[in-house]
Amino acid sequence: MEFNVLGFTADAERVYTALVGMPRCTAAEVADACGLAAPAAGKLLSGLVRDGLAVRSAGRPPKFSAAAPDVAVGALIHEREQQLGDARALVQRLVETHREAARISHPDMAAELLTDREDISKAVHRLTTGARREVCAFDRPPYVDRPGSNLDGQLERQRTGVTHRVIYDREAVAWPGRLQDDIMPSMRAGEQARMRPELPLKLVISDGRAAIIPFSLAPGGQSAAYLIHPSPMLVALQALFEAQWERAIPLGEAAGPIPAEAGQPDAETLALISLLASGLTDAAIARTQGWSARTTQRRIHRLMTELGAATRFQTGLAAARRGWL
Repeated sequence: MEFNVLGFTADAERVYTALVGMPRCTAAEVADACGLAAPAAGKLLSGLVRDGLAVRSAGRPPKFSAAAPDVAVGALIHEREQQLGDARALVQRLVETHREAARISHPDMAAELLTDREDISKAVHRLTTGARREVCAFDRPPYVDRPGSNLDGQLERQRTGVTHRVIYDREAVAWPGRLQDDIMPSMRAGEQARMRPELPLKLVISDGRAAIIPFSLAPGGQSAAYLIHPSPMLVALQALFEAQWERAIPLGEAAGPIPAEAGQPDAETLALISLLASGLTDAAIARTQGWSARTTQRRIHRLMTELGAATRFQTGLAAARRGWL
């Protein structure tokens, strides 16, 4: 047992260890067992009693017994863990203060390099939760956190009036279960979603005042990122987002629920149209919708027949003319 991590000396550890195996013993007996002078052993025993690690019985001479280790030592460990948690929180606050002070003292500093995954996740969380007007984002793999892991918080922010405009890469939409379990619930809560076959980078912009981009999209590159402060670089990223937004395919009408009225496709058909228009393969559509390959091919063929189209491109044009896309 190493009590030094809990703030105890080697002698205190030796005395407590002796007490565990020698219940109801005197200070003199503990001193003999530990090779200590009687006064020193008595002082250590008093300290253990004070700290709840031992109990003293009445009588002359008094006798000592160790408190149950799982209770007494466990309580000390819990207390130390709380102290360590408070210390970590203080360090994080100091780090953020240091970063802000460095940025203020160097106002021309456009980018700050983050090299820890936890720091990156916290920075993204600050940007999204701190937005008061709008969050703009490029969503594409690879991911630091599991896609949709913060869905509840995102939906709550959308309900409070913060606009979310998100462009999804084709691979993001094709991620198994992502469309049904993450993207569509966000859209129903008000997210404006569009799709591009390929996005050049991952990006989050908060109110046009700060942004975060990955250091690299190579494997492992998401463990480093740049936090972009107000600067020409931030203006350029906002312009890049707006340019991609204009070219992206809206996904809004795929969010449902939409009644299957005469001449009006149901939600699954609208989703299929959007996925076809985005260029996803049959296999990717099947994964996204949770269909078998045969069901996917059958639904695509049925849709093409209904629209009188011979190719996927013609299917997209026909759907657009009917106002379905």
